[in-house]
Amino acid sequence: MNEEVQLYLDMADDSMKHTDAHLEESLVHIRAGKANVRILDAVRVNYYGSSVPISNVATITTPDARTIAIQPWEKSMIKEIEKGIINSEVGIMPDNNGELIRLGIPPLTEDRRRALAKQVRTEGEDAKISIRNARRDAIEGIKKLVKDGLAEDLGKDAEAEVQKIHDRHVRIIEETLTAKEKEIMTV
Repeated sequence: MNEEVQLYLDMADDSMKHTDAHLEESLVHIRAGKANVRILDAVRVNYYGSSVPISNVATITTPDARTIAIQPWEKSMIKEIEKGIINSEVGIMPDNNGELIRLGIPPLTEDRRRALAKQVRTEGEDAKISIRNARRDAIEGIKKLVKDGLAEDLGKDAEAEVQKIHDRHVRIIEETLTAKEKEIMTV
């Protein structure tokens, strides 16, 4: 296949892979009623004048499905970590016993589960739009190559290949969304 055509195919595939990865990252931060240390990724704490992620000053574990335990490396950091969690959008009140901070993950209500599932679908739609845009850009580039002298049958083959890449990535997104919705809706 023509090098320029292959370049468009590779660019479309790379763009779609980035979209898949971005969706995965977005969905990790949607709380599904189970303890997941990733919900603390965005929480920052003051550490000697610098704003750092909690993971830089403490060990974060999940001793069971409904609890996140945060063990600060320095006892003096307990208050800072607690303040960081309270001021964040995590929405869970920390429980501090003087050495360890626990976050009890409350079970989700049915309404909250439905709202989260809807949010997951919205994220998925955004990802699909991004994938369709990558397909459109690749096809426009290929059509420009045909206009500039590339054989029409090569152009049609390349467009079909872009469509295959698109379909594969849409399937990946659907599988990701289905798995996340199942996780959210499981009581």
